[in-house]
Amino acid sequence: MTAQQAERAGRQAEHASWSRTQVAALRELLNRPLTSYYLVLGCSALLLALGLMMVLSASSIEAIQEIGDPFYWFLKQSMSVAFGLPLMWACSRLPQRFFRLAGYPLMAISIIGLLVVIFVGQEVLGAQRWIQVGPLSVQPSEPAKLGLVLWGADLLARRARGGRIEWRQLLIPLMPGTAIIAVLVMLGRDLGTTIVLMLIFLALLWVVGAPIRLFGGILALLVLATVVMIIVEPYRLARLTTFLRPWDYSQNEGFQAVQGLMAIGSGGWFGLGLGSSHAKWGWVPHAESDFIFSILGEELGLMGTLVVVALFGLLGYAGLRIAARTADPFVRLTAAAAAAWISGQAIVNIGAVIGLFPITGIPLPLVSYGGSALLPTLAAVGMLLSFARREPGAAEALAARGPGPAARALSWLGLGGRARPTTGERRAATRKDGKKREQGVT
Repeated sequence: MTAQQAERAGRQAEHASWSRTQVAALRELLNRPLTSYYLVLGCSALLLALGLMMVLSASSIEAIQEIGDPFYWFLKQSMSVAFGLPLMWACSRLPQRFFRLAGYPLMAISIIGLLVVIFVGQEVLGAQRWIQVGPLSVQPSEPAKLGLVLWGADLLARRARGGRIEWRQLLIPLMPGTAIIAVLVMLGRDLGTTIVLMLIFLALLWVVGAPIRLFGGILALLVLATVVMIIVEPYRLARLTTFLRPWDYSQNEGFQAVQGLMAIGSGGWFGLGLGSSHAKWGWVPHAESDFIFSILGEELGLMGTLVVVALFGLLGYAGLRIAARTADPFVRLTAAAAAAWISGQAIVNIGAVIGLFPITGIPLPLVSYGGSALLPTLAAVGMLLSFARREPGAAEALAARGPGPAARALSWLGLGGRARPTTGERRAATRKDGKKREQGVT
């Protein structure tokens, strides 16, 4: 072996050793008890902050033209965040039993709300999705997603408690309940939310161990239902044709799709700069809500869109990690279904903007404008945080960390003393005191 070959072999060995060290460090980081907790909290906080920033940027021009105040929609979204963050914090402190009980009334309220929408709901751009409650517009299909997650998870968890169950038992009453919600949503011409509801349904069946042939039968039923809906409402066939050839209809039905693609394509690698979008000057309809991803791509470029996709990927991974690290069937089903809901809705929204899917009119979770969608999503995030706090070793790690920022702020203001410990924290402290007594330490 020559000296040059020996030097090359030495560099390769050094690089392999460095790679193994990095992999070991990453594995150790992922195995920490609070990894899921910090992933859910960090990804949600970053997406929420980015969403507020992009709502301000994307809505300012239209707000000036229509209302005269560039901060109008930004302030409304900020109010939704101001209500949503305490809701998320409260859900992160609630016990599992609360979520098991909350699914049933939430499903009932959602069904009643969807029935009200059909009869007295507001019709906007051909879709009937909203109820006017005083100065607020409420969309009942959004809390229906959380209701289906909680109700379906508790239903299957109770069935699975006795051991192995037949696949026929999985469908009653889960499938009729899902069908009722989905049909009511479709009567309001909300295809996007229907797709998300079916993603939640399929995720619940997948986690509980339903056979593959069952998924094949369900997909066949969905295809048949789609054909029937196209026959009943011919405009859906026109929408599908527009999706396949948007540039042929760029001046009418395909205008939004084409303008969204042009906006996201003009951003390049690093974007035009925050606030510098040209498409938001009336070219991209619904720039602050359904098509906010196109404005984000134009202003922050490919790097900005990849960061958003990575954050949703990490949030979905955190939900699946929570599901994998628990022995409780309800927590496993709920965490996996919530991850499928948030990540799946993000995939459908982003896919519609970049031309992979037909435009369905659903928001990008935690980013798009809309309080009706934001509040249930933040409640689901808080629920995931609650489950993450009860992972193996998480309670001990939280107890060792000391009081959180909220408790420290209250103490600094003289409004409260030491934060009341959770059940897990009290158990960890009891075990620690027992070990001290065994060692003769007082």
